Amino acid sequence: MPRFATVTHAATRFEAIPQQFVHKLDADEVLLTGWRKTGPDTYEVLARRPHAHSFYLSGNGSYDPLLFAETVRQLLPLLSHAAYGVPLGHQLIWDDFTYSMDVAALEAADSEIPVRLVVRCTAVTRRGSHASAIVLHAEAYQGSRRLGEARTRFTVHSAAVYRRLRGAYADAHRAMADAVLPGLPLPARRVGRVSPYDVVLSPDAATGRWQLCVDTGHPVLFDHPVDHVPGMLLLEAARQATQAVADPLPVVPMTMHTEFHRYVELDAPCWVEVEALPADPSGRCRVRVNMRQHGTVCFAADITVERAPGSFPLPVLAPREAAPALV
Repeated sequence: MPRFATVTHAATRFEAIPQQFVHKLDADEVLLTGWRKTGPDTYEVLARRPHAHSFYLSGNGSYDPLLFAETVRQLLPLLSHAAYGVPLGHQLIWDDFTYSMDVAALEAADSEIPVRLVVRCTAVTRRGSHASAIVLHAEAYQGSRRLGEARTRFTVHSAAVYRRLRGAYADAHRAMADAVLPGLPLPARRVGRVSPYDVVLSPDAATGRWQLCVDTGHPVLFDHPVDHVPGMLLLEAARQATQAVADPLPVVPMTMHTEFHRYVELDAPCWVEVEALPADPSGRCRVRVNMRQHGTVCFAADITVERAPGSFPLPVLAPREAAPALV
C-alpha cells in the first residue's frame, strides 16, 4: 500500500467521539478518542494504545496487530456517521481488509502516548445524502514511531436494504439463539492464548483443519447482538490457526490481507483450513487461511508472520495442499 501525506490544520481542534459512533456498547472497548477533518476526504484520529487489554494481548508492551485492526475497524463507523452522513442504524459491510505492521511496532512503548491515525478516504460513492461505499486508507503513528498501515473497502446499507439482503437471517437475536454450540477448544497455549475462553478453534480429525468455535457470550467478540459471525472473530481465527501451525514457536501476524466473500452464519459449522505459501521476498513465512461453510469459501486471509520477540527463528514451512472441505 502506498504511503501518503495529509495536511494537518493545527488550529482545528479534535472533536469528541460519541460512543455509538464506533458501534460498541462497552465503553471500555472504545479505542478512538478524538477526530478532526484535515482536508477533502482526509482526517486525523487519535486512539488509545492500552498496555494490556482483556482480549487483544499486548504482552510486554508490544502492539498487538489485531488491536491495531480493531482500532482501524472503529474508523469505519466513526467516519461514516461523523463525516459522510450515514445515519445510525445503517449496516456497514466489509469487502476486504489489509493491514501491515512495522517491526518497530513490536517494541515496547509508553501506552500514555496516543496513537495518531492519518486517514484518507477514496472512491467514495454516495446514495442521496450519505456515502454508500468507501475505500479507507490509514497510517498509524505513536509519537515519531510509525506503527503500520491499513486499507479496507466497505459498503453501507440502510436497515431496510439489509433486511432484504439477509432474509431469514436478518434478526440478530434469533440468529444468536440458533448459533451452533461451541465445541471443546484447542489448548490455549497452542494458539497463543492464556484463557480457553478466548480460543476460537475446535479440534477436528482432519489434519490442518479446525472448526470455528463461536461463543456468542464472549464479551469482546460479541459486544452486541449480530446476525452473523463478526469480522474480527474471523481475523482472530485466522491468527490462531497460523499460530497453531507454527506451534511451539510464538509468531506475530505482521501482515494480513483478508477477503470477505460471504457471511459466515452462526447456525452451521465453519471449517478453518491452512496451507503454506512461498516465503515473502524477505524470507518471512506466509500462510493462507480459508474458512468454508456449506462447502464454500466465505473468508480468506493471506498472513505473513515474524517470530515473536525473544523466540527462536521460525522453521521454513513447506507448501502443501489444503485438506478437502468438509460439508
